[in-house]
This record gives sequence, structure tokens and C-alpha cells, in this order.
Amino acid sequence: MKDLLLITPPFTQLNTPYPATAYLKGFLNTKNICSFQMDLGIEVILELFSKDGLAKVFEGVSDVSALSENSSRIFAMRDEYVNTIDQVTLFLQNRNPTLARQICTMNFLPEASRFNALDDLDYAFGNMGLQDRAKHLATLYLEDLSDFIIENIDPDFGFSRYAERIGQSANSFDELYAKLQGNPTFTDQFTLKILKKRIDEIQPKIVCFSVPFPGNLYSAFRAAQFIKQNYPEVKTAMGGGFPNTELRDLKDARVFEFFDFITLDDGELPIQLLHAHVCGLTQSAEPEFKRTFLLQNGETVYKDNSIRPDYKMAYTGTPDYSDLLLESYISVIEVANPMHSLWSDGRWNKLTMAHGCYWGKCTFCDISLDYIKTYEPVSAKILVDRMEILIAETGESGFHFVDEAAPPALMREVALEILRRKLVVTWWTNIRFEKSFTGDLCYLLKLSGCIAVSGGLEVASDRLLKLIDKGVSVEQVAKVTRNFTEAGIMVHSYLMYGYPTQTVQETVDSLEMVRQLFEIGIVQSGFWHQFAMTAHSPVGKNPEEFGVQPVLQDIRFANNDVQFTDKTGIDHSRFSAGLRKSIFNYMHGINFDLPLREWFDFKIPKTTIPPTYIHDCLLDEENFTFKGSSKVIFTNTNPQAEHYSKTRKGQTTLFTQLTFHLKTNRVTVELEEAKAGWLMKVMAENPVENARKLTLQELKSNFEAEFEDFELFWFSKPMQKLRHSGVILIL
Repeated sequence: MKDLLLITPPFTQLNTPYPATAYLKGFLNTKNICSFQMDLGIEVILELFSKDGLAKVFEGVSDVSALSENSSRIFAMRDEYVNTIDQVTLFLQNRNPTLARQICTMNFLPEASRFNALDDLDYAFGNMGLQDRAKHLATLYLEDLSDFIIENIDPDFGFSRYAERIGQSANSFDELYAKLQGNPTFTDQFTLKILKKRIDEIQPKIVCFSVPFPGNLYSAFRAAQFIKQNYPEVKTAMGGGFPNTELRDLKDARVFEFFDFITLDDGELPIQLLHAHVCGLTQSAEPEFKRTFLLQNGETVYKDNSIRPDYKMAYTGTPDYSDLLLESYISVIEVANPMHSLWSDGRWNKLTMAHGCYWGKCTFCDISLDYIKTYEPVSAKILVDRMEILIAETGESGFHFVDEAAPPALMREVALEILRRKLVVTWWTNIRFEKSFTGDLCYLLKLSGCIAVSGGLEVASDRLLKLIDKGVSVEQVAKVTRNFTEAGIMVHSYLMYGYPTQTVQETVDSLEMVRQLFEIGIVQSGFWHQFAMTAHSPVGKNPEEFGVQPVLQDIRFANNDVQFTDKTGIDHSRFSAGLRKSIFNYMHGINFDLPLREWFDFKIPKTTIPPTYIHDCLLDEENFTFKGSSKVIFTNTNPQAEHYSKTRKGQTTLFTQLTFHLKTNRVTVELEEAKAGWLMKVMAENPVENARKLTLQELKSNFEAEFEDFELFWFSKPMQKLRHSGVILIL
């Protein structure tokens, strides 16, 4: 028996758990509160995409004659699908790797319409990329089955979402409520069967649903309804990203036919107080609540009567992934692009470097809400402690830091702490394209295991970037992405179109900027999304300042996405298909020379951006500035030394050749023997493992105790060679 059952309802990701319940369980451990967590989504997927599950799918077809051509083909090959599904699932769980050779024969998996647009596999994966090639083919196979289910069995189905439309901008609860009065769907039957088994086993007092997205909302309500109907003594609660952003103005009392409590923002203290209330552990006459909606006298009320502050990030504990079926997640590759696949391929331990966003100004963002506006970083030592704990617990050394925007200074300290402890990890995160990301910092991040970053270029227009208050320019983004790429770190860019007052010309010019970034090779992946005005953003709060008119509605349930009209009168949705198609090609490294007009089925103006704009942004001069407070990092402190002499005009000088063996090459420099000896001594005394880092001013003082003119030495060709190769980094 456990007091709390923490559930992520269907569906989020196939390849890795959504981290909210793991964060909460880690916190509850620090309070000795017993809990059990489950990812109901992956458990449903595994039941549905099994031999028995697919048999039920095909048995559910009532009229074969009504099937589309594609569905008819799949139905005709149903035995092939049923016979292969279990082995394919095992392969995608990395438990049946030899199946890759079978899959890649192209005569093993049944193929339907998803295979019609198959990429050039040799180009995408090479001759020996069998595992990734097979994953891509197996993903298409699953997507064919998903298409069949959506078309014939359950139109609400989706691998990473369920009944998403009904949860998007649901200002009224009516549609969702009406759907819940109907019979459970085909997918619901799997969900509720698994849920019943778990509740009978755990016997919880409270079931807490973490609902991050609209695509989880319906399933959370359906599961809560089932609990109310069959386990009326069990209390139900909902929290997570969806209520945090959408349900802040909740009024409809019918919601509480399903949930006893709905909490907002950070969940640690609200859940601790709910546990105390439900389990009768409170001493006060009136129960304490933190940011909690509940039903009182038939009315929706908001309770925030606890004076206790929220827990600081340092005291929320290490995320705990126990109970979750970590070996059963499914890795898929939807697009043959290494950066793009990070979201769907491989299992990642998820951590957060800092709560909130250190910038907190972007006008399209929910900067008025706690998850953005309350900025609180965690120390590098605590973060790396947590990394080590998770490696021991999960056996996985891959980390995805799920920050709104990871702070560059903290990323630097985390990288140094990883190197100091000699950890071998792989990690990636979300950033702002700050000028702080110098070439040296990017190289340090790479050495610590950083493989990729994602960040917002958004509209790729300097005028609109200023209107957004993004704090970056296109030129700055180009330089930063160049620095990351040269360090061997992949870059994904979030792109936006349809921002208020954006013109057709600016959209075309943005696409040209993006084309050049991909063609030069300094951005490897990207995704366009159309601007959405949210109620909690500066645009949503002050629409008249941005030239938009909101369409006002009576809010009884969800309130986030706000319908609006733009004074430009432009239908930006017309650009959607062309922008998606163009970036799909650019991510595959093709069709850069295709005129932009070819991506659209309507006339567009010519771009005003010079064809070498991004190239010219990167033509910066050598920087010979000296900043004494900068930290000096020696990444390789054990060079081979070869001593020799040179005689010129009768004068003999002793030299030393230093050879640094790096992972992929070697770097050789020649210095006067005395200065080479000094450098080797300084390096040996200041390895990267040292907690305290030498400053450039301290290095200068040390040098000038023996020699003259540090700047002449520092900016000499041999020393610059060591800097450019990453042997010496300045941070």
C-alpha cells in the first residue's frame, strides 16, 4: 500500500518518461511519504502494439468494404503485422538488435503509405548505419498502424497525444464533459484495464495526475472518472503544465465530479499539504492548502491559505525514476536527422539547471507565470551530485536538461564540475543564443559531454526580434550557432511566423535567413510554428500595443490560447505547408538552390536578404583583447617535450617542442626552452580537476615574475595555436 499514486496519463513520449512524477517522487522521498509512479501512456502503447493488441484492432473493423485504399492494404496484411509487432517492439526497446538486419532487407516489414515518401536511406544512414536505418523503417511501420487506428478504430489516437483537439483552448468544459458521458473509447479500454490493476495493487489514498499538455487532458479526466465510479474513497488531484497555464481562471464546478483538487505551479508543497489533509496528519482546525482549487458548498473555490514558502530547488531532492518501466520505452526515428532524433530516440534522465528563465522578457512567452518569472538556479555541485545518483539508479548516463533557457554561466560551472569528477556523460539542453557562448565556452561544453542545444531564433528578423524583446540579433545567432557547430555541438532552432505586424516580406526574408543558416551548416535542425497569443504573455495582456485585437470569450474552463485578429489582415496559415516542406528539405541537406517561391502554391515577393548575408556575419576579425578576470582552463596538461637548439648568426638558442595528443589529432608548438618549461609547470599545477581556476591576470603576474611582456607571449602564434585547438580555454 502506498499513500500516493502519481500518474502521467496517455500520451507524451515513446522513448523516455515525462519527468514530472519523477521530480515529485524524489521530493516525497525527502519527506518519507510513500508513493508509486506510473507512465500510463507507455503501458497503454505496449499493450496496444502487441500481438494481442493488434488482433483486437483488426477485430474492431466492422465494414471492410468501407476501408480506404491504404487501410485496405494494411488490413489485408494484418497477419504480417500481428506476427511481426512483438519483435519490432523489442527491437525498438534495444532488446533485439539483430533484427535490424532483417528490417533493412526491405522484405520483412509490411509497408503501407508511410513508406511512399521514404528518404534515400543510403544518403541518410550510409552503408553501415543499420540500427538507425532499421529504427527509421520500424517507425514508419508503427506510423502506418497508427494511421489505420485513427482512420478506422479511434480517431483521437496519437503516439504522443490523445484527443488533443478537445483540450486545446477549451474555454468551455461542455465538449469534454459531453465526451466523458459517452462510452469509453477503444484506447480507453486499455487505459482503464491497466489503471484498475495498478490501483488494486497499490491501494492509494490519493491519485495525482500530472497533465503537461492538452493531449493528456482527456485521458486524465477519463481515468479520474473511472476512479470516482469504482473507488469513491480515493481522492483525485491534477497538476502539471496544463492546469498551470490553462486552468488559472477555472469556474466550472462540474470539473470536481472528476477531481477533488487541482493545484497550480510548483507541485511539491501543494501535494505535501494535500497528503497531510487527506491522511489526517494536520493539527490545525482549518486544513492548509497551497494554490489549490476545490469544491466548497457546490462552488469552485481557490485556496492559498498556507503561509509556508515553496521549497527551493536545492531542497526538492533528486528525481526518482523507480517504478517506471525504464527498459520498455520505445526509441523511434521519425526524420533522418541526428539532431531532430534526440526528442524521440534514446532514453534521457531529465534534470533542471534553473527554475524559470533568467531572461524573462520575450513578449510571446508566459513571463507572468511562476514557471517562467521565478528564476532560481541550482548549484553546479548539487546538479552533478544528482547526475551521479541518477546514473547509479537508472544505469543511463544521458541527460536532457529541460530548462526554459539554461544560463551560460551555470552551464560552464556544470561542465567544469563534470570534468573535475571525470564523469563520462552525454547531455543537451535548451538555451538562448547569448553572446556569452564564445568558441571557448562551446568547446568546454563539448568536452564535458554536451552534444546538442536548442534555442529560439523565432522570426529571424531584427525588427521583429526587437519587438519580441528577444535580446539577440540574427547576426549574433549566426555567430553563436557557428561557435557551437565548430565545437561539434548540434543546433536546433525554434522558428516562428505570424507574429503581430509581421509582413509577407518579413516571412519570406526569415525563410531566406534560415536557408542560409542551414546551407552554411551552422544550424542542423529546426521547426516552424505559427505564433499563438497566450493570455499570460505581454502580447496577451496588452494586445493593443502589438496591433492585435483579441476575440473575447466567456472563460469557464481553460484560458491560455487567445483568438485574435491582426491589423495586417494577413492569413499567415497559408505559409504553414511551404515553411514545413522547405525546412524538411534543408534538414536533409538538399534543395538549397531551389527558389523560395517553389515552396509555396501562391505568389510571394522576392527576398531582400543578400545571398551572402549570414556568411558575411561570420567574417569577424581576430580578437586580441585582454580581460584579466577571465578564467584560464588547461584541458591537456601532459604534453610530450622534445628539447633541441638552433644557432642563428652565431647565437645558440634552446627550444622545446611541445606535442599535445588530443582525442582526434595532435597539436605541436615550438617555444623557447625556458618559456616552455614555465608553461608546462603552470599547466601541471592547474589541471582542470582543480576547483579553483587561475585567472588571466594571475597567469600574467606569474609569467612576469620570470619574463617580460606577457601580452607578446600570450598573443604569439604558438600560444594562439594552443587556444584555437582547445588546449587552452579562456572563460
